[in-house]
Amino acid sequence: MVVIGGGLAGMRAAVEAAEGGADVAIISKMHPVRSHSGAAQGGINAALGNREEDSTTAHTFDTVKGSDYLADQDAAAAMCDDAPKQIIWLEHRGCIFSRLPDGRIAQRPFGGAGTPRTCYSADVTGLVILHTLWEQLERFGVKVYEEYFCTALAVDDGVGSGVVAYNMRNGDLELVTAKATIFATGGAGRMYLKTTNGYASTADGMGIAYKAGIPLMDMEFMQFHPTTLKENGVLMTEGARGEGAHLLNALGERFMFNYAPNKGELASRDVVSRAEWTEILAGRGIDGCVLLDMRHLGREKILERLPQIRELALDATGKDAIEEPIPILPGAHYTMGGIETDKWGATRVPGVYAAGECANVSVHGANRLGGNSLLETIVFGARSATHALDYIKKIGDVKPSEKTLANERDRVGALLARTGGTRAPALRRAMNETMSANTFIFRDDAGLAKAVDDVTLVRKQFDEDAYVMDKSKTFNTDLVGAMETDFLIDASLALAAGARARTESRGAQARTDYPERDDANWLKHTLAWRQPAGPPRLDYSRAVTITEFDPQVRTY
Repeated sequence: MVVIGGGLAGMRAAVEAAEGGADVAIISKMHPVRSHSGAAQGGINAALGNREEDSTTAHTFDTVKGSDYLADQDAAAAMCDDAPKQIIWLEHRGCIFSRLPDGRIAQRPFGGAGTPRTCYSADVTGLVILHTLWEQLERFGVKVYEEYFCTALAVDDGVGSGVVAYNMRNGDLELVTAKATIFATGGAGRMYLKTTNGYASTADGMGIAYKAGIPLMDMEFMQFHPTTLKENGVLMTEGARGEGAHLLNALGERFMFNYAPNKGELASRDVVSRAEWTEILAGRGIDGCVLLDMRHLGREKILERLPQIRELALDATGKDAIEEPIPILPGAHYTMGGIETDKWGATRVPGVYAAGECANVSVHGANRLGGNSLLETIVFGARSATHALDYIKKIGDVKPSEKTLANERDRVGALLARTGGTRAPALRRAMNETMSANTFIFRDDAGLAKAVDDVTLVRKQFDEDAYVMDKSKTFNTDLVGAMETDFLIDASLALAAGARARTESRGAQARTDYPERDDANWLKHTLAWRQPAGPPRLDYSRAVTITEFDPQVRTY
């Protein structure tokens, strides 16, 4: 079994496979503990009921409601039911959670939740879990091939048989044959100019699966986090608001209660982001932003529970959150769409799985609740490995895909052989600019049409004209950057095309020309199928799975 990506979903899958006796390896373009999962701050959800009465049913309902009823409810229930035992699994393997005075795992309130259910480690939760899982990889002796960049999925006779990876150390393309492949490569936030995502979040797994004929689902739903630093887009955790921080406009008003009378700052993320942007557009912002005010929490609480974001804000803005409010605004944060899978992480191609942010199991639907992303990585990393373990026991050996390797050598060789044209960074900049301008919080047909046209042109220019200036073999980051840009272009085009086609507002898709949710026509998933040229083919053959919670008007 081979796992592509060394973040939380990838490491959790690899540990589960190793515990199950599989021969498993991770392929990662960076060292696993440098994965973007380490930037997750606020916490991981589970209905432990340590502060107030809770249940997995209540967690499922909050998740489905938060999704604006686009989540598949059987998948959401599977995630929420698995959550408590996965938290205990982590705890028993040494994960250091913050604690209540009686020693139980502490839980804080998060947006869209009916009760405090977000377990946390101060404001460095992702990093703590990441290192816990790295220790487990070491314990089981899982082989990690770091500084290998996956470029293609091998599919022969309709069955997955491994991947091709670029060895950055020597410049060779290598074939990795495997009975099962699990993609866990993270998100696609680098479609935008400003994002909370690290430089590695470049839609790699999405792009590879998409090129291999696996559809991307619901790509139009990009989450814009309400609180990112104005200066650089760095995340200011929702945990700050969970601990009681306020959002203020230029008038010093806590404006969120005008938009969410019951929940205020702890409404779901799409509601808070739209409220902030509305305030800014109405002229009640401060230099194009609003303020995150933590002063009333006090020095001791900030240093105990929110030390990292205080430090990040101080470094970027020179403002100390203990003494003054921090300028923030919404920023691209989380790709709710991704590789279409079932509730076990399985794709339409036997032997190929996806987990974490690169996948769309459809537990987030049109809007993800904070604290559910870390949970998704752990739950579906484990579930995909469990299913893959069963799968590989039932099949014989797979043949090495020499054809895929030859095709990749031709493709990458042609890119390196080109001596003139347009460099990938210029094409990425053009993509970033149109996506940021036209597929942001508020969208309309004219802007989305422009985004589709602009990115289609970028796609054509890349295919015909992109070239790599650096021709060297060892650590050719120019080549890697070009291939990452290739994946981002595909993800951007799927997002823009899906957003234009979906003529309604739901969750993170806010259309000013179609301001209402339309359950009669749009209670269905968008499947994007890659075409040789131009925008994807869209189909809506996959209906939303509704088991227990009928769609309701969504208020906070």
